[in-house]
This record gives sequence, C-alpha cells and structure tokens, in this order.
Amino acid sequence: MHAWHSEYIRSLPTSEGTFPRRCRLVKPGDYRRVFGDGERSSDGLFLVLARSNQLDCARLGLAVSKKSSPSAVHRNRIKRLIRESFRLNQALLTGLDLVVVSRHGAVNAENRQCLNSLEQHWRNMVEKCAAS
Repeated sequence: MHAWHSEYIRSLPTSEGTFPRRCRLVKPGDYRRVFGDGERSSDGLFLVLARSNQLDCARLGLAVSKKSSPSAVHRNRIKRLIRESFRLNQALLTGLDLVVVSRHGAVNAENRQCLNSLEQHWRNMVEKCAAS
C-alpha cells in the first residue's frame, strides 16, 4: 500500500455515526461486569443488559450464538441490525455499557420488528440506569 493512501484515509472526516473500537466492549471483564451487575430488559427477540460506565460514550457488546441460529447469514444480519440501531441511538445511550443477547425469535422477525424492539430496550435501559 502506498504512503499517500494512508494519509488520504487519515484526512477523511469522521462521522458521528461510526462504530469505533472505543465504543465496543472488547474485554471479557467488561462483559462480566455487565452480565453480573447490569439492569435487564427482555422480550422474545432480545435480552439487553446495561450498566453505567462513567465514560463519555456508550459501549456495545454482542452475543449472537449459533444456538440462536445455526446460519451465519442470519447471525450476521442480526448483528448488523443491532449495530445499526445502536449507532442511531448512541447519543441517547451515552455513559452505558450494553450487551445484547439475541433470542431465537430474532432470526424469523422482520428487520423493522427487530429495530422497534431494540429502540424500546434502549429507552428501558436509559430509564433503569438513570434510576439506579
């Protein structure tokens, strides 16, 4: 790769709607804290756990297992929907660590149904974490 290519990439403006590494849960300890001490919201499509993180951004972790769908295509679709919903609602979720666990129902649900479910979970988590 040419040096000019790296400079060009760095010069591009960044978008508010990106999903950088600092906005992801990446360490096992981060997941353990949310699973162990997090608020919960669930329905037939998703289980969402949240915990305050004392940071200036929300962080997202995904748990979409082969048990929920043996098809990688379906699992990837669910992960894309979760990330997109998180991206669109990041401003609302500032200061929270969130883990989304997919359930069997998410595989057969329409995209709009999944997005509506996640938006409701985001609102529930903000209310629950603000109250605690």
